[in-house]
Amino acid sequence: MKEDQLIEWKESWRDEFLKWICGFANAQGGALEIGKNDQGAVVGVANAAKLMDDIPNKVRDILGIMVDVNLHTDNGKDWLEIVVEPYPSPISYKGEYHYRSGSTKQELKGAALDAFLMKKYGLHWDGMPVPSVSSDDLDAKALAYFRKRAARSKRLSSEMLEETDAVLIDKLHLMQGDYLKRAAVLLFHPDPERFVTGAFVKIGYFLNDAEVLYHDEVHGDLFTQVNKTVETLHAKYLKALISYEGIQRVETYPVPEEALREAVLNAIAHKDYRSGAPIQIGVYDDKIMLWNSGQLPLDWTVERLTEKHSSLPYNPDVANAFFRAGMIELWGRGIEKILAASQSAGLPAPEFRYEHTGLWVVFRFASGGEARFRERQVAGQVTGQVTGQVAGQVETWVKRAVIACAAGALSSAELQAIIGIKHRETFQRNYLDRLLSEHWLERTIPDKPRSRLQKYRLAEAGAALLKDMQKEGPA
Repeated sequence: MKEDQLIEWKESWRDEFLKWICGFANAQGGALEIGKNDQGAVVGVANAAKLMDDIPNKVRDILGIMVDVNLHTDNGKDWLEIVVEPYPSPISYKGEYHYRSGSTKQELKGAALDAFLMKKYGLHWDGMPVPSVSSDDLDAKALAYFRKRAARSKRLSSEMLEETDAVLIDKLHLMQGDYLKRAAVLLFHPDPERFVTGAFVKIGYFLNDAEVLYHDEVHGDLFTQVNKTVETLHAKYLKALISYEGIQRVETYPVPEEALREAVLNAIAHKDYRSGAPIQIGVYDDKIMLWNSGQLPLDWTVERLTEKHSSLPYNPDVANAFFRAGMIELWGRGIEKILAASQSAGLPAPEFRYEHTGLWVVFRFASGGEARFRERQVAGQVTGQVTGQVAGQVETWVKRAVIACAAGALSSAELQAIIGIKHRETFQRNYLDRLLSEHWLERTIPDKPRSRLQKYRLAEAGAALLKDMQKEGPA
């Protein structure tokens, strides 16, 4: 026998065990059995008759609830069973809130306590009102984008979509009395950070955990954050391999777009916005890591998250708007879609980690690095003569820089990260200077070589190399 969510054993009674009764009442209920050891074997309790009177009175006076105390006898040894029902309202022990989770008791504090209390009162964070903001303050572009998406998803009636902005907001249940809810501000206000600290996304390219080469921030309403985050990752951080199947241009990213978008959506929709911390995305040579300050439902584990599960959105009003816009499902299928997309692309399953600060999702690149991913793919498709050289004899790092710049001009730091050189001076002296002198690349501001806005684009030799690779196609 083992202790579990609904049962706890104690050899003798101490008044501090009122905390365990409090934890059962705040969770799913359960039984505290006095007179049993840690293996569940009956050892007996000497003062059972007195405890039959004392325990119910102490529970009533200190916790304010009623429990059943039953006397049992096993081989001449008495033991007590204290049966606790789950209570719909929060129960405290001398101002402390305890909760039964698995076979342990936890004292709820901070964000976990806030979430517990709001749940007990039928409230949630994104459903709380925000004074001094009206529907006139919301962004017309964000509302128009939502209407367009909702019309396409057919998850709102055409009549509802023809309503005024104020009526639409009300029918989406984004009003609390006369006030907009926090969800409405996050979803549709042009600057939600005025009301919610940290309501944005940070992206950085890391050489290692301590050294950031470059970074970006994505601000605005939540719809904008989703779209711009994915666009920025694709345009600047996860350079696609460009190949051709006949005349068909094919772009291959180290993480499937569907999996990446779903991970970004989950992070934004289910974030704990009380934390004040932005969503953080770190891109490395061999992986991309997404973190948000979200909280799993009480009693949930990462294992349960990655299995078939019901939908329990942390921000239900935000999730409902995303659902109506056709961006997510309300069946708890987000993680399932991420896993399926990764498997379909032949990539390792992403890693999910839950810490007290939040949730991590880690995608590891199949080749052990984005740069090596591109290098391996390019190896079989480079042939022909380019500016007097055999393309197959051009150094791999040159090809890598040319392919990266095919999507647009890049900064020195971006090229350094793509080529994979840690030291800036080494990169500029041995790599960037050669790219310029051999006309693979050229400056976008040639008359101001030291400009902080300087970027690098394909030059004559680089364009010829790229054309030759595209003409030959994959081997």
